[in-house]
Amino acid sequence: MLIELYLIQGAGRAIKNMKKQILVVDDELSILKLLNFILSKDYDLVIKQNGADAISWLEDGNDPALIISDLEMPYIDGGSFIRNLKISGFYRDTPVILLSGADNLEKIVEKMPFRADCYFKKPFNPTELKLSITETLLKNNVTNN
Repeated sequence: MLIELYLIQGAGRAIKNMKKQILVVDDELSILKLLNFILSKDYDLVIKQNGADAISWLEDGNDPALIISDLEMPYIDGGSFIRNLKISGFYRDTPVILLSGADNLEKIVEKMPFRADCYFKKPFNPTELKLSITETLLKNNVTNN
């Protein structure tokens, strides 16, 4: 059973519009809870548990400021999900941060046919991830959505 978590609750449109929106795609509930804890004060998080659900959400016309994706997920893995986004015209420039528990993550990322803005091996340092998000958004001149 797939669980969709919408982590912005009752914030009101005015507050929501002030935050940049981040699409988080990961099938590990513990990672989703951690990301919610460290990021929800500063960002409007949309959580999907696999690439198929994330693509469906994007096809509905949503345009996040940044995508954080796991590489190893059911249905559509993170690599295929991000590759499809990068070859599309609309999401080609959307910044991407990859997460993975793979031991050979650096080699996997080097062989990918697309560029990720950065990547983190699980378990990751939450402070470093948060800093990387801020730097990535600034580097890509992402404005508020």
